[in-house]
Amino acid sequence: MKVAVVGATGMVGEVMLKVLEERQFPVTELIPVASEKSVGKKVDFKDKTYTVVNLETALSLKPEIALFSAGGETSLQWAPKFAAAGTTVIDNSSAWRMDVNTKLIVPEINASTLTKADKIIANPNCSTIQMVLVLAPLHKKYNIKRIVVSTYQSITGTGLKAVKQLENEMAGINGEMAYPYPIHQNALPHCDVFEANGYTKEEMKLVRETQKILDNKSIAVTATAVRIPTAGGHSEAVNIEFETDFVLSDVRKLLNETEGVILQDNTDVNTYPMPIYANGKDDVFVGRIRRDESQPNTINMWIVADNLRKGAATNTVQIAEYLLKNDLV
Repeated sequence: MKVAVVGATGMVGEVMLKVLEERQFPVTELIPVASEKSVGKKVDFKDKTYTVVNLETALSLKPEIALFSAGGETSLQWAPKFAAAGTTVIDNSSAWRMDVNTKLIVPEINASTLTKADKIIANPNCSTIQMVLVLAPLHKKYNIKRIVVSTYQSITGTGLKAVKQLENEMAGINGEMAYPYPIHQNALPHCDVFEANGYTKEEMKLVRETQKILDNKSIAVTATAVRIPTAGGHSEAVNIEFETDFVLSDVRKLLNETEGVILQDNTDVNTYPMPIYANGKDDVFVGRIRRDESQPNTINMWIVADNLRKGAATNTVQIAEYLLKNDLV
């Protein structure tokens, strides 16, 4: 199994390599790929050292699977070339997510829709993945009408430049800025660029991707995405209105039985999800589950996950695992 990791020297790419190794994905030959400035660098994987190559070289080597995490422009240009050569591409950028001919996959929810014909597969946005993993079983039982979500997102979602900005600010060093304002001791209601409707791209990803993954465009979704000075994961305050009523104990039982979800919900002993607990883990954590007393059939909850793992790298590798297990590559 020849596997290319495109963007291997970036934050998500490095975690992809780690997750591939941890989960013992059967890589017989690794092809680490990065931009021209990183070509020639060395990458360690499974007790071997590999040399980073460019996209042209990787394409010529014809990997069975290519995991892309190198930005939308790279994916738009190169994913079709790899697909045409017979490689199955799993893309972590936003480039293909809303393409009508490309499937947007969270394996626990909709991997069963994949076929051998799917040569480009989209990995959802990190904030979307953790939310829909919790919401999918609830939607199946109670039918979601509306979602109001506010996110509290880690700087790691922006990349190494943002991590360096926070480190510099904490040390009192003037350096390159990833954000238009300081992030240390601050919160920026600004994730990605603003669209014409006043929402950011990150906020609209939560709207569009949720509807696509849950296969229901009638679900109303509104979002506010906020960047905070944490490095361990994303948090979300989510308000969900259902078509039918629910019993809180049934909701907790259902979530407790959901694959990939960990219930942390005991306020008597101050047990609830936090990024410090999610950091480095593949599960999605949910707690602070309570009825919205302002209107019927509505619930509040708090959802946390490591955005570099389940929010990006792990979900991508899980898709590859499903393809392999079901003879789709």
